[in-house]
Amino acid sequence: MSNVSVSPGPRGPIAVRITSISQLFNSLDPFPFQERDLDEKAEQFIVGWARELPRDQPIQLHVHLPTTESAKPECGDVGPALHKYFEYRADVTQRDLNELFRNGRLSLLIGMIVLAVGLLATQYITSELGDGSLAQYFQEGLIILAWVANWKPLDIFLYDWWPVARTRNLYRRLAKANVEMRPY
Repeated sequence: MSNVSVSPGPRGPIAVRITSISQLFNSLDPFPFQERDLDEKAEQFIVGWARELPRDQPIQLHVHLPTTESAKPECGDVGPALHKYFEYRADVTQRDLNELFRNGRLSLLIGMIVLAVGLLATQYITSELGDGSLAQYFQEGLIILAWVANWKPLDIFLYDWWPVARTRNLYRRLAKANVEMRPY
């Protein structure tokens, strides 16, 4: 996108100024117009501005383009194409979130097994070595190992999923955005 306007602020509509409809979409994408991917810079611009909007506010997207471009038949397909693209991105992000939770469950299973084995091993070490410093050394090492084994699943389930879910929700909001073509 060579010519992008600056939106008036975090509460106004997202305004994109282009000279040709083709600037919005990836020119290398072989799919029909309504199924094309957005141009990477166009997507970054739109998503960047959408992130700044209040989450409870519907998104409005104003595409400013020359009158000659707005007369083209595909101009009427821009809104549905954008909706379809952002629905697709929301679906991909949901699959990423599902994969993250799948990895989290597997990591949690491994972590819980390591914790159980560690607890059993500390009991065995105490019964065999007593309460000496060598036994404490191994017990502390096993406790650290159990913490490390459970760190990743806890990180996934407590923190890592939030940004992915927020991005998915943003794409869902963009898929419902009110898209207006505005000739200049």
